[in-house]
Amino acid sequence: MSSDVCDVVILGGGLAGLTLALQLRQQDAKMRIRVLERRQHPVPEAAFKVGESTVEIGAHYFANVLGLLPHLKTQQIRKFGFRFFFSDRQAHIEKCTELGVSMLLPTPSWQIDRGRFENFLAAHVRELGIEFIDGASVREVVLADNEAPHRLRYAKGDSAHEVAARWVVDASGRASLLKRKLGLEKSNAHDVNSVWWRVQGFVDPNDWTDDADWLARCQPPERWRSTNHLCGPGYWVWMIPLGSNAHSIGIVADQSLHPLDTLNSHEKAMHWLCQHQPQLAGLLAREQHALLDFRFLKHFSYECQQVFSTRRWALTGEAGYFADPFYSPGSDFIAISNTYITELIRLERAGESIGLHVTLFEQLYRGFYDNTMSLYLGQYRLFGNAEVMPVKVIWDYSFYWALLAPLFISGRIADIHVLSRLRADMEYAAALNTAMQPLLRQWGEHSGYGTPEDGRLLDQYRIGWFHELNRALGDVLDDEAFIAKVHANCKLLAQLALEILTQVKQRCPHADVQPLLELVQDVTMTNPPMLGAEWFPG
Repeated sequence: MSSDVCDVVILGGGLAGLTLALQLRQQDAKMRIRVLERRQHPVPEAAFKVGESTVEIGAHYFANVLGLLPHLKTQQIRKFGFRFFFSDRQAHIEKCTELGVSMLLPTPSWQIDRGRFENFLAAHVRELGIEFIDGASVREVVLADNEAPHRLRYAKGDSAHEVAARWVVDASGRASLLKRKLGLEKSNAHDVNSVWWRVQGFVDPNDWTDDADWLARCQPPERWRSTNHLCGPGYWVWMIPLGSNAHSIGIVADQSLHPLDTLNSHEKAMHWLCQHQPQLAGLLAREQHALLDFRFLKHFSYECQQVFSTRRWALTGEAGYFADPFYSPGSDFIAISNTYITELIRLERAGESIGLHVTLFEQLYRGFYDNTMSLYLGQYRLFGNAEVMPVKVIWDYSFYWALLAPLFISGRIADIHVLSRLRADMEYAAALNTAMQPLLRQWGEHSGYGTPEDGRLLDQYRIGWFHELNRALGDVLDDEAFIAKVHANCKLLAQLALEILTQVKQRCPHADVQPLLELVQDVTMTNPPMLGAEWFPG
């Protein structure tokens, strides 16, 4: 058995593990890093892993923090934002409410072919002198209780290996090697399942109609470049294009409304689509869209009791938490956890105490997860509501762009000094969101869950303040200006909350508005309104 020593061993060479290795190498070119990946490389393109859509934090992490923009521009697809169609059982897409942008917003995001990306990352880390060992099966992890190194045993082929490491990071995805070893598993109440498959060729929503006005509403680029959501009561369907000339299709559904056993084969899923999204089913039946794979996952969402430790171990990516893919937050959580781990390793290697940082990063990361989960828990019945969901989406985006996205993109997500000064703003924004989500749910329950045939495009690009929130994510500011900006963003959130509250109160007289009202009672309505009548029909 061979034996050697590393500074950091990363268990798992998927997206989380490979990007962490790159970030650590950027921090210290002399750091001895070894990545142990179970799969043999290269991996297949297209039919590999889900998690193909990125949003602003993850996109910034890949492009700017890790310096991978040339690859994204040439090998992946620039995303045309999120797009939502409230189209349950609808055979005429031009009659449905559409929510999205008519033109690209300033801050870019990308559609990622995971196989292509992970093959590139594996080659890139090797070029940088990082040991990437594929086909490696971890046999044992022995964590030290003191200053002694951790010890790991793994096999590659017929040979056995042992390595000592100062730090061990679990990036093994749902295998969750350290989580299971340490008994850190934690379930949650989000009983939602997913099935997904990939097909050859791009699936284009513009093929659903020849209505010239509808086709001209948002081009170029074309709708197929969006992460398209086809929404109905208790479910949504994703459509994500991949750079390898394939399309990812997925159904995510509340178990109580759309049980997994009605979806867990390609034949069942297509039958379900014929009922709920017949136009997509018709496109997928075309000969050019050959099936590449099919998979499903039951109760995919879960929590974790701890992800960072003073004992020099950590969990990142799906080895720790997983929320819900509706707003594509997976790469965001990778970016944040990797950044916290990188900072902890930097501090510890410099001989500094990491106890305070571990505690704070754990609290913050858990808080980010809880705030994200509040967007989904108990909300799936709303997803087919073309009256409430567009407003909810605007709120959820604004909440993300007002605080979390600026913190990360500005490079301050691990800056304890700035975070301490923003504590009151962060707590206020979280309280607004906590009060907003049940109010939206009550509005939905009152208004019903039908799909009106109004044919409107709710164009987010045309909302001036919303567009500016997105653009300003790239602003380079000193600490004082940044703190002032976040404070102003929180005021904007409060004004939006007051407008929504006022509208809900008119439409749903029995709604419990008091929790939100207490938070915005000193806020003044804007003139003109932030959204206006178009967003509150009837």
